[in-house]
Amino acid sequence: MNIRHHISDELLFDYANGVLEEGWSIAVATHLAMCPACRKRLAMMEAAGGLALEAIEVEPDAATAADFSWEAMRTRLGNAGPAAEVPVPKKKMSAGAGSVPEPLRSYIGGDVNAVKWKPLGLGAYHFPIKTSNQDISVRLLRIPAGKPVPEHTHGGRELTLVLKGSFSDISGRFGPGDFEETDETVDHQPIADPGEDCICLAVTDAPLRFKSRIVRMIQPLIGI
Repeated sequence: MNIRHHISDELLFDYANGVLEEGWSIAVATHLAMCPACRKRLAMMEAAGGLALEAIEVEPDAATAADFSWEAMRTRLGNAGPAAEVPVPKKKMSAGAGSVPEPLRSYIGGDVNAVKWKPLGLGAYHFPIKTSNQDISVRLLRIPAGKPVPEHTHGGRELTLVLKGSFSDISGRFGPGDFEETDETVDHQPIADPGEDCICLAVTDAPLRFKSRIVRMIQPLIGI
């Protein structure tokens, strides 16, 4: 699996500190299960966090917010030598059937082949995933090979993790294991690559803002 798009430092830092809500954490943890490089980055952050805690004086008020930033922790870690390497699974994950690792596997009850898809129209399907966060939408999306998602921007943050197949947009091509972070500054139209349906995990905290008036009219019915 050749993963080229990874979790940002900021998002991974929040995950390491346990401040992400369940919906976001599912996407991050599932990518980590697929990506040895990001597991190593997480280990570095956790080691840096330990160093920062050790460096705090008895009087905590003396510590500034900058002492807990990822940049500050990166500097501390660089001065302390390499972190312990996170073990990498011996068996590589398949990009086809059997490509859904934990924790996502438990949320959907197995692999993508067992998912009971719900139609979205134009050949696309989705599978909503229940979490404890009412304000965060988590779902699987299945986009037909060669077909586009209607052009849109966002009302908030959107995380997309490719599980099977691939898609392309203004940011590049995203295949199995690739992770895309977008927000209200991004206007794009993902298109599934030919040859295979694209199955993704998508997490959002606000409805998408579609350019098409027709899509906007039916948006309340499909819940995206």
